[in-house]
Amino acid sequence: MNELIEKVKQWGIEKGITGPNGKGTLLGQLGKTQEELTETRDAAVILESFGEYADDDNFSLMVDSARLDLIDGIGDTVVTLILAAEMAGLSFERCVEAAYYEIKGRHGVMVNGQFVKSN
Repeated sequence: MNELIEKVKQWGIEKGITGPNGKGTLLGQLGKTQEELTETRDAAVILESFGEYADDDNFSLMVDSARLDLIDGIGDTVVTLILAAEMAGLSFERCVEAAYYEIKGRHGVMVNGQFVKSN
């Protein structure tokens, strides 16, 4: 994973998004994150709605396509977050680590398919 993160950072530099000659902005990058997340959610909606029909010829191509879109969307979202962390002078690994330590002892319940933390 560390090697992939470094490759993403290098890609950001090569594309002029980050680095000394980078023209990207943190807010612009987070806008891209939102765009990718919306595309990811759209794919998830299709899978949630039609996933049970994956073996039905009428729906199998749509479900397969949505699954590929979900893989792509999750990956693209992570890429944008790696670059956003870089733009903010933060380590992506440190951000994930901080999030894990915040949630690791969290208690809550599942409500309508979503974890809701207790106060």
